[in-house]
Amino acid sequence: MQRYAVGLIGYGLGGSVFHAPMIAAVPGFRLARIASRRAGPDVLQAYPGVGLDDTPQALLDDPAIDLVVVCTPNASHFELARAALQAGKHVVVDKPFVLSSAEGDELVALARAAGLRLSVYQNRRWDGDFLTLRRSVESGELGAVHTYRAHFDRYAPQVKDRWKERAQPGAGVLWDLGSHLIDQALQLFGKPCSVTAHLSIQREGAEVEDAFELLLDHGGCRTVLHAGALVRAPGPRYEVHGTLGSFVKYGIDSQEDALKQGKRPGDAGWGHDDPASYAAITGADGTRRVVETVPGAYESFYRGVYHAIADGAEVPVKAQDAVDVIRVIELALRSHRERRTIDFA
Repeated sequence: MQRYAVGLIGYGLGGSVFHAPMIAAVPGFRLARIASRRAGPDVLQAYPGVGLDDTPQALLDDPAIDLVVVCTPNASHFELARAALQAGKHVVVDKPFVLSSAEGDELVALARAAGLRLSVYQNRRWDGDFLTLRRSVESGELGAVHTYRAHFDRYAPQVKDRWKERAQPGAGVLWDLGSHLIDQALQLFGKPCSVTAHLSIQREGAEVEDAFELLLDHGGCRTVLHAGALVRAPGPRYEVHGTLGSFVKYGIDSQEDALKQGKRPGDAGWGHDDPASYAAITGADGTRRVVETVPGAYESFYRGVYHAIADGAEVPVKAQDAVDVIRVIELALRSHRERRTIDFA
């Protein structure tokens, strides 16, 4: 098996919890360097032999690095990804891809011209609940879907001192959780005809929006996406209605909590759902059945990246798909600002 050296830029929550363990789970990848001021001696215990850099430049200058992973504050994604592509590296960028569709288009064109692989870590395509829902929608068992509601609600009443919650470009829950919900909706129903959005600040002391509701018009399907910071008793994660039945799912994928607890792909129970949270499908005749959740598999993303580099396969998340997500966010911000529905052009 061909092995590739990976350089990870950023070792905060995203880099240490969501990326490094997934990279290490792929036999064909070797986590060779980490560029971060936050990386300490514990990193060497977890990944023996990894090189540590205070800044990204040494990592980018290393000819042995094949793949660069950008997991830094959102406002820096574009410059770092462009520098990595210009250095001849394949690139993975954490979500959200960039802060404008124009920046995304530039990176897509740059990667194409250089013959390099460029992908975006939309890991929640591999949430078990979404995999289960996608299977039900694509099988046709719900019929033509006319109503799709997806929530990413939390109860976090205290504002934390972190960049995601400071008044700066790329901060706020729309960029953070919205990029997941939008990507999932676009995977199921394609680009919307229009976008309507309402953003709000729910918590005292918050500097940026911590709640939103988006309405995407997909023609025959009404898509409602919601996130909030003060939801103590969440409703359904997914509520989907079609001409032949309804799909309702409570609870959230287990992989994030498992990673924070130090668990890894291959551990007992990895990606499995609590049976009490299994979805229910109610058919047109009123018959209700419980559907076992498909196991979640975040590791599938980096396995796909490996095969894209080694075998010429398609990347697991197309960068152009990620540009479409950014376009929806741009239109949502404009819709909220102008208090009107904006056509997706």
